This record gives sequence, structure tokens and C-alpha cells, in this order.
Amino acid sequence: MRTIVLGAGRVGSAMAIDLAKDSQFEVRVADRDTQRIQRLESSHGIPGERLDFSVSSTVARAVRDADLVISAVPGFLGFRTLRAILEAKKNVVDIAFFPEDPFALDDLAKQNGMTAIIDCGVAPGMSNLLIGYESAALDRTESVAIYVGGLPETRVPPFEYRAVFSPIDVIEEYTRPARIVANGQIEIREALSELEILHFEEIGDLEAFNTDGLRTLAETIGAPEMIEKTLRYPGHAEKMKLLRDMGLLSQDPVELTDGTRVVPIELTTQLLFPLWQRQMGERDLTIMRIDVRGQKDGRAIRTRYDLLDRYDEASQTTSMARTTGYAATMAARLLAAGLYDRPGIHPPEVVGRESACVEFMLRGLEERGIVYQRSETYES
Repeated sequence: MRTIVLGAGRVGSAMAIDLAKDSQFEVRVADRDTQRIQRLESSHGIPGERLDFSVSSTVARAVRDADLVISAVPGFLGFRTLRAILEAKKNVVDIAFFPEDPFALDDLAKQNGMTAIIDCGVAPGMSNLLIGYESAALDRTESVAIYVGGLPETRVPPFEYRAVFSPIDVIEEYTRPARIVANGQIEIREALSELEILHFEEIGDLEAFNTDGLRTLAETIGAPEMIEKTLRYPGHAEKMKLLRDMGLLSQDPVELTDGTRVVPIELTTQLLFPLWQRQMGERDLTIMRIDVRGQKDGRAIRTRYDLLDRYDEASQTTSMARTTGYAATMAARLLAAGLYDRPGIHPPEVVGRESACVEFMLRGLEERGIVYQRSETYES
């Protein structure tokens, strides 16, 4: 199956390498950065081409010979890229996590007979898949809570954070208002708000704060209470909130005393991103907890999934690239095997209603060392 991965950053590269190990896929990549392309070609024999994703016609040309496309472009380019892929009549797995409404492309996908599995990373992604699976087994879903974060194993001040995916998308998480579901209604909360401390046995205390991670779950899962929160080492949210509240994450130009106009976020990112840059040899981890509560056979039940994944020394692959990228490559294998073949836009929670699909995804991830621990408790 001729497959092209759009985006050859940490996650895109991990996906391309994983698929290239599989004899059923003939893989190539596209990226704006020629060094990334050359690195994949020289180290893994994966061919690539330089591509400007902001031009839809070039995306269409790049995918025209592909049987399957995986989109790993930055979020701000995601929607137009997905539209170009669907216009080119290609099946696609997407991890761009763009802010636009993906269902706006549902009619296009159906008209062209194409299947698009969107938001298919770790969270959103596997979180959605497992929530869809559990919700489908309940008589009534009452609450959903997702806590997830990618962290450096070693805490380095002042931010105690390293960007393990696109840094500009991290900033987007801290500035975009977060949607939650409360009392059956979608409500808006400020990003970085409603801080709470959670304890994890192998990590210690982490802080959790609102981010806009429910995405399609807010519309597809009928639970009256739903939240998604990002996990960081304690103190990180306060620092980021200070930068945001000072206007240093604003995109509105500011005029200095000498008449020079500066866009605050452009200056902030120039200063901030080097501090977030992962250093050679630094290891990361991904931690996630999913709680689903509801009613089944007249009894209250709580189901929990826990994930703790670490940097892979053998392949030198970050945990975030593994947990995000391999979820997408297993979804690609799902499409290739014909296990899920429905035209339209499909978030993972919809795929998760099919138990065979969930078993396929979990088995493939476990083979790659990514294990979701499930437990359930009946409550009085």
C-alpha cells in the first residue's frame, strides 16, 4: 500500500519508520524541512520530497499516487490539508488536531467515498477510542475525565517542560478556551484554569488544568459531565498563565516607544522555545489516566485506564512520538486491513464502538511496548 506521511517531525518520522518496517506499506514522506527528509532517507531509506503545506494544490499533487495518507502537519494547516486530501479522493488518518470543526468536511468525505479517521494520536486519539468503547458498553455514561501529559523525566527549571511536539501547538493549548461538559451543557473555561493536584505512584504529584482536549467527545458522547486536563509538574501552569495574562502570548501587535511594532508571541516564542528544546540524551515520558463512570445492569461502574510510557532507548524515539505516532499507524493498518471502511469523518470514539477495532489497536500498541492498563470497580 503506497502511503505518504505529511510532516516529518518527531511524530511524523516515528510513524514513517514504523510503517516502513511493515512489508505491506511502501512509505514516503513530505515536509518543508529538507534536513528532516534527508535524515529519514539516509538512516532508514525512506524517500521524501519538500512540500509547502500551505498550498493546497501542492498537497494534492503529493498525494495523487498514494493509497493512504497520514497527515501530521501543524494544527494551523490541518483543516485545509485534510480538505485537499479528501478532494484528491484519498483515505486518511489525521493527527493535525486543528481548531476547525472536522465535521464540516463530512459531506466531502462521503461524496468521494473516503474514510478519514481524525484526531488519532494519544489524547485526543486513544483516549477517545477507549471512551467510545466503554461508553458503548454502558446503559448510561455519567462522567468522563481525561488527564494526560508529556513530560521530561528530569525536571529542569524554570518551566520543567520540554516540547515533545510542535511548540506552537503547545502555546495554542495554553491560550485557546477550553470546552468542558457540565450538567449536560457545553461550557467554556479559561485554559490553564481549575488547577488540581493528582498523585501518580511512579511519578509523584502532578498538576492538572483545563485545556481544549475534549474536541469531538463533547458532541459524540452523551455524558453530562466531561473534562480534559493537561498534566505538568507543579508550578508550570502559574508561569504560563503569567506570560499569557501579561499579553506575551498575544498575536496583536504592540507599538514600542521608538515606533517599532512587535507581535508579542513572536518575541516570546523566540525566547521560550530554546528553553523547551529537548537536549541530546534527555528522556521523556507520557502519562495518562482516563476515568469513565456510568450505569450498567442497574449498578454504578467506574472504569479506569492508566498509561505510563517512557522514552525508547533502543530506537531513540520519544515517548510522545511513540504514543501519538503508533496510534496513528495502527489506525492506518486498521484501514489497510479493511476492518473499518465507512466513508465520512470519523473521530476515534466512533471507531471505538467496534470492539474488534479496539482489540486490534490495543494489540498492535502492546506489541510496540505501549500498554493501557484497564481496571473496573462497581460502586455502591
